[in-house]
Amino acid sequence: MSDVVCHVCFRHCKLKEGDIGFCGARACRDGKSVCDNYGRITSIALDPVEKKPLARFMSGKMVLSVGSYGCNMNCPFCQNDSISRADAESVPWRYLAPDELAALAKARQPDGNIGVAFTFNEPMISWEYVRDAGAAVKAKGMANVVVTNGAVSQPVLEEVLPYIDAFNIDLKCFTAEGYKKLGGDFEMVLAFIAAAAKSAHVELTTLVVPGISDTEQQVRELASWVASLDRSIPLHITRFFPRGRYRDRQPTPVQTLYRLAEVAQEKLDTVIVGNV
Repeated sequence: MSDVVCHVCFRHCKLKEGDIGFCGARACRDGKSVCDNYGRITSIALDPVEKKPLARFMSGKMVLSVGSYGCNMNCPFCQNDSISRADAESVPWRYLAPDELAALAKARQPDGNIGVAFTFNEPMISWEYVRDAGAAVKAKGMANVVVTNGAVSQPVLEEVLPYIDAFNIDLKCFTAEGYKKLGGDFEMVLAFIAAAAKSAHVELTTLVVPGISDTEQQVRELASWVASLDRSIPLHITRFFPRGRYRDRQPTPVQTLYRLAEVAQEKLDTVIVGNV
């Protein structure tokens, strides 16, 4: 059987039968790239919507947050690397069919739950599950949220857009060189944000990491680009704490976040400083 090229993201992993892609979540089965972690849930929690973070979407409500394992990026400061860089053999998981997840979400509606947030790892590499579970959640009259790095192709985004009410998208920095260092694709992320903003509520998060995303020039360019789409898109500027392979680094100075927030506010209506 011939190799298959996975077109879910910029990596275009070339897989032989049985191979697992870089993300740890997609595999070659019967000559096709398939979602190998479909329904395999590693984390589940009822969270405030604001924790996603979403500041202008159903504030004061709760959302059932679920995640699997795997990610197509490999950020050295990842806060969830115990699952984002895991696979089926290295982390505990349990299977939840789309209808089961929707039923769980509905059961928590009396607690203020609005629906499901696909988060923790990178949910869009498992777009088939997001699509199917999202459809099941919508059928119960509830909402869907995706927290994502946005580094997936337009056809993949189009598969899930009909079922997603809100996105929080990581805009990790605003240079192609910076994204290359983080193992991502700058242009693909920008295209994802622009397309998502046409169909759903979108908020952006930039983790301010010293040496990567902490200059006034970069934040000014970032804010100008976001404003060219819609200046009402909220931007979360959040504080880096030592995580992952950056455990030996210092947290971002608080004054840096507020200075950069002032820069972003020159172009954007809503800028929120987080993790201070």
